Amino acid sequence: MLNRTFCHLPGIGFETERKLWEQGCLTWADFLSDPSRYSVGSASKELVLKHIGDSQAALERREHQYFANNLKSLDVWRAWPEFRDRCVYLDIETDGGVQGEAITIIGLFDGNTFTCRVKERDLENFRDDISRFSMIVTFFGNGFDVPMLQKRFLGVHFDQLHLDLCPLLRRLGFRGGLKRIERELGFFRSPQTEGLNGRDAVRLWRQYLWTRNEAALDLLIAYNREDVVSLEKLADYAYKRLSREYYN
Repeated sequence: MLNRTFCHLPGIGFETERKLWEQGCLTWADFLSDPSRYSVGSASKELVLKHIGDSQAALERREHQYFANNLKSLDVWRAWPEFRDRCVYLDIETDGGVQGEAITIIGLFDGNTFTCRVKERDLENFRDDISRFSMIVTFFGNGFDVPMLQKRFLGVHFDQLHLDLCPLLRRLGFRGGLKRIERELGFFRSPQTEGLNGRDAVRLWRQYLWTRNEAALDLLIAYNREDVVSLEKLADYAYKRLSREYYN
């Protein structure tokens, strides 16, 4: 879908993008092969031509920063397949506070491996972890996870593409939190974590902190793991559904 995207170009909105598709200009390569054939409305064809070339070069170099700077937040889903191999599904838990120091664990899932960083153990390793990725996928991460991480990890430059599934799924008609949407789509959690929520995550951390109850920490980590693994399923669902809607 990314090489069919024109709405990130100067002067091109969704309506002009759709008109380009209707003219038979389905990819950047189509436009570059014969720019004179296609109308770009009131946009500067010279600028459009330049930025399509820049987009193609950035994709070939896997330069995620270019697309992070140019794609609107609700259009980042279009880049998911191209950067899926360097994508991390991320979720944090806290002790109930609102400052960066409140972060207790950070769960990261790369599509194959789950990694959990735990406060007072290896939370600082997150600085190196996040540098390996070109895209971050969260649920309400723009409103919570990323601002908290920015407060906690000063000096870390979060330049990744950020796919926040919360507004994207709302755009598709879903309401409520992550667990409610999972149930609507038929995604079920393990009996071990079924019914747990954010308040339970705070409780489990406090239980671990005050009594060093490893079982409480293990349950908290299991809960977080199911959150991040679920994000990949939701990203896949949202991408496939939006692709069908945009193509048809």
